[in-house]
Amino acid sequence: MLPNLSDTICAIATPPGTGAIAVLRISGPETFPVMEKIFRTHQQKDFSQLKPRTTYFGVIKDDTAILDEVIIILYRAPHSYTGEDAAEIMCHGSGLIQRQIIALLNHQGIRMAQGGEFTLRGFQQGKFDLAQAEAVADLIAADSKAAHDLALKQMRGGYSAKILELRTKLVRFSALIELELDFSEEEVEFADRTQLSNLLNELKDEIIALVASFAKGNVMKKGIPVAIIGKPNTGKSTLLNALLNEEKAIVSEIPGTTRDVIEDTIIIDGFSFRFIDTAGLRQSDDTIENLGIERTVEAIKQAQVILHVFDISETNPEALFQEIAEFKAHLKDTSRKWILIGNKTDKLAGTPKGFPDWVELETLFVCAKKKENIPLITATLSRIMASENISDNTIVSSARHYEALMKTLEAVESIEQGFEQQLPSDLIATDIRRALHFLGTITGQISTNEILNSIFEKFCIGK
Repeated sequence: MLPNLSDTICAIATPPGTGAIAVLRISGPETFPVMEKIFRTHQQKDFSQLKPRTTYFGVIKDDTAILDEVIIILYRAPHSYTGEDAAEIMCHGSGLIQRQIIALLNHQGIRMAQGGEFTLRGFQQGKFDLAQAEAVADLIAADSKAAHDLALKQMRGGYSAKILELRTKLVRFSALIELELDFSEEEVEFADRTQLSNLLNELKDEIIALVASFAKGNVMKKGIPVAIIGKPNTGKSTLLNALLNEEKAIVSEIPGTTRDVIEDTIIIDGFSFRFIDTAGLRQSDDTIENLGIERTVEAIKQAQVILHVFDISETNPEALFQEIAEFKAHLKDTSRKWILIGNKTDKLAGTPKGFPDWVELETLFVCAKKKENIPLITATLSRIMASENISDNTIVSSARHYEALMKTLEAVESIEQGFEQQLPSDLIATDIRRALHFLGTITGQISTNEILNSIFEKFCIGK
């Protein structure tokens, strides 16, 4: 159930805990009347003289005492984040002070905000569309430059503009079909079928491109999954520890030590990589180890990049070919990046020669135990992502948007089939309305309380 958007709300916008400064936010029709009651400037200015979007130093006080010295900023509607009258109070970071000011605001009739309610109000006031509102949450959660850049581009409307462009084309298409319906008894065709067919093909290609971009956008947002695979006792866990520069995984000479999937994330040149150390594939009578092997297979299927570790001191070409084939047998899609990591170079007199003659896969030689040549791996991963050329593309990163685009594509394909089968315009118009509906749910031109609740309940309270 959506909150009452006519109330005045408040919340602490900074993280919980004690810090130098905390920020409290207020928004709604009673913002200025309440601030006039509880705030006094040190310059003894009358509240009506205070200018919006200007900082003022003063005190917050209740009926009997000063609670804190603060800095405030006032925002007059519609020139605020929420589109309403709003204020921000910057007080000292003491938990006690924060609680006292919030209690004072509550006593004045201002209720606590729900999760995402400030952003929800901005959406309802037309400050941004729904896709931009969701990008706000992604921007707050971004822990890599790639995720940050993607969320910022979406928040500034680049993605929404693309969806609006698609919807505008579809509306133009729809208008011609609907016009024919108005004159259906005269059997008049206002729409050139060839022109409509070309427009439909253009729409379909653009939607397919957006749908395909979700795989890339999802890993940019959540981190690129990198599976570390290989036979038992080849040094996979040692390599994970070397990459993370900490003892994350247990290392042992006993084969089969890793019995579960171990994950951790590091940032390399602005991209988040989620490394997954897996159990070695082998025949085993150990039930627990077999469960780990099953999870290894799933990790291989989900990975965007695979680091295939083998013991360079014990591997011959035939055995390596067989090993690669065994792992690839678990993949439906073999197009993902596959890098061979020849480990344990400390056991050799020199770096092996002629490896490109063995296999066509990129091969790096390291000693994970001594952390030798580990930067070769991180540099290779960085190069892989840099080659994607993602900066100028419109990329889908939301599962909700992906689902809506898939349904839009289904409706467009139904329109296409209707054209091919020469169906009546009224049947084609139904599919057009479906496509418009699903595109509209992305930006919020069509929204329901259920959609809004599912989006904004994930936000932090002060946003």
